[in-house]
Amino acid sequence: MMAAVNKEFVMDKQVEEKLEQFESVTRIDFPWVTAFISGFGVVLSILHIWFNTFATIPELWASATHFAGFSVICALWYPAHQSLKSSKLALGVDIIIALAALACLAYIPFAEDALYARGVRFVTSDWVFSIMAIIIVLELIRRTIGWFIPVLIMISLTYVVWWGQLVPGMFHFPGLSVETLLYRSFYSSEGMFGAISRISWSFVFMFILFGAFLVRSGVGDYIINLSRAAANKVIGGPGFIAVIASGLMGSVSGSSVANTVSTGVITIPLMRKAGFPARFAAGVEAAASTGGQIMPPVMGAGAFIMASYTQVPYVNIIAVSVVPALIYFLSVAFFVRIEAKRSNIQQVTASDESFSKVFLSGWYNLIPLGVLVFLLVSGFTPTYSAGLSIISVVVASWLSPNKMGFKAVFEALEQGARNMATTAVLLVGIGLVVNVISTTGVGNTFSLMINEWAGGSLMLMLALIALASLILGMGLPVTAAYIVLGTLSAPALYTLLAESHLIQMLMDGQLPAQAQGIFMLAAPDQMAALTQPMSQVQAETLLSLVPVDFMGTLLEQGLGLEKVALILLSAHLIIFWLSQDSNVTPPVCLTAFAAATIAGTPPMRTGLTAWKIAKGLYLVPILMAYTSLVSWDVMTVVTVGFFAIIGTYAFIAGIEGYLESELNIFLRGFSLLLGLALTWPDVPLVVRVAAMLSFVGLFIYSNRRYKSVVTTPAAAAVY
Repeated sequence: MMAAVNKEFVMDKQVEEKLEQFESVTRIDFPWVTAFISGFGVVLSILHIWFNTFATIPELWASATHFAGFSVICALWYPAHQSLKSSKLALGVDIIIALAALACLAYIPFAEDALYARGVRFVTSDWVFSIMAIIIVLELIRRTIGWFIPVLIMISLTYVVWWGQLVPGMFHFPGLSVETLLYRSFYSSEGMFGAISRISWSFVFMFILFGAFLVRSGVGDYIINLSRAAANKVIGGPGFIAVIASGLMGSVSGSSVANTVSTGVITIPLMRKAGFPARFAAGVEAAASTGGQIMPPVMGAGAFIMASYTQVPYVNIIAVSVVPALIYFLSVAFFVRIEAKRSNIQQVTASDESFSKVFLSGWYNLIPLGVLVFLLVSGFTPTYSAGLSIISVVVASWLSPNKMGFKAVFEALEQGARNMATTAVLLVGIGLVVNVISTTGVGNTFSLMINEWAGGSLMLMLALIALASLILGMGLPVTAAYIVLGTLSAPALYTLLAESHLIQMLMDGQLPAQAQGIFMLAAPDQMAALTQPMSQVQAETLLSLVPVDFMGTLLEQGLGLEKVALILLSAHLIIFWLSQDSNVTPPVCLTAFAAATIAGTPPMRTGLTAWKIAKGLYLVPILMAYTSLVSWDVMTVVTVGFFAIIGTYAFIAGIEGYLESELNIFLRGFSLLLGLALTWPDVPLVVRVAAMLSFVGLFIYSNRRYKSVVTTPAAAAVY
């Protein structure tokens, strides 16, 4: 069946050439380079599997191997400039760069003990290899990602040793010696071979390899087939295919642009064939593909970094992310439903087979995902779970016509290494920025600045973080934007969220006794007031009396460690979600631009359409901040999520001025008010139920009005 699909929607050469602009130029004119990278990629993948299972080598050596191995692939596969892809001289230079990266790897175990033996004093070779490693990672990131990150790294490094001393005010830094900076960048556990690199060679690589095995086994084709069958003969069905397929493929591809291209070449022509406007079809695909990064159980590299930052287990992160992801994808589906009604889209047969038949014909494709979820829930580490899940992909393929033998396994190992190459050098380079932020304390300074600008307003702080994420997203990939923004602004957002909970406890007069002891030191004359309800102003005034040094202890004793961890996770999830918006927000929105290329629509206008459809990227973080959407209590999450889904539909209907039929000004305002009542925090349950029933009534009224219009011959012709 998939072969027929591919024949029906084959990209023409012009579109294929345009899509190549979203990929880095590769050195395909040298067959031996391709063959070498294939073999080297297989070896590198096997080496990483060994690192994550049986190896006991130091993490610094593993990180250096990770850097050197993928530097070899990037240096040989990606030329310094597109005009040099066929140059033998340029290839010779890149071979030297690859050998230099391997030399950096060989030097670390040779020189590490000697360095500490002489009291961490650099000799000439230390200077040479540490500087060389930084230059290599800067150049390879420039080739694969662009100039933004190398410039950011250089600004960060020079801030430590030079211009930080020249900056007055809160960002003044007295400076470190170049030797100290190079040591912390090259040898320490905080630099380019530090925590971010460790996450890269363990969690991130194993899950990217898992995705490569899934794609090679044919799971991607099965997802498309299943999505087509699921949305078959539904009004607006092709739009729902894009939502379902992109959501499922996002966990496999690991890239929003790759997700857009792989599913968009099928879904966008289908939507246009059904009657959707071309720009809307591209916007839906871009918005849905962006959501693939927030879809459990994989959620891209950001979830693993979040687990490291918050010390919350990865399985808990994906558990609390299920309902928010559902809200987002349903919000995109609501836009599809409304546009289908507005454009009078007719039912289209997207698949000749029933959903049950398609599901049963490839049920074995779901075994690896089931194994992964089972192992994570059972308490196994993510890397171990991913490793066993990779084995399950191979075993499950033996139940299909597309059995994976040695050749297929080698191809998956090779593709996993290729897919990881740009991410690996990117995360190694970002480790340099994170090192500067932690070394200089600029993260705390930035958090204090955001706090000051926000003036204690949570909504204003969310707006500032969203603006910062958009600006960073113009030059940084989503994962890098989250790392930088999370390091800088997560402490401020966490503090404000935690303090808001503490203020509510003070207002209710329910502050625990152990927390009251802090106030005995800070404001002993206010002890009597702590056991009585008070106004918000009184609570805020009382909290302002607590010294900054005691605030951390007060939050832990007042809220409890479990609640504190949950609030910290909420802060990072909010930032992670907001970091996704650069994919669909002009002026730089590569996902939308890729969809526009397939649809043949203006890129910038398509970006605006995608930005409108992806409103859930802003709504869900607000719900995380103001409600209990992120919670360990399943019933609370389900309740909040249920009303939020209906409220989201009401909001979208009010914004679009359309539900099942056109809404007048009064009904648009009414729909917006219903959305507000369904999503606003601390609204009584009876009010939410009344709002829900009112929206159901509005939906029924709008649907009947639509039917009365389309069944009238004269009106239907106009409609």
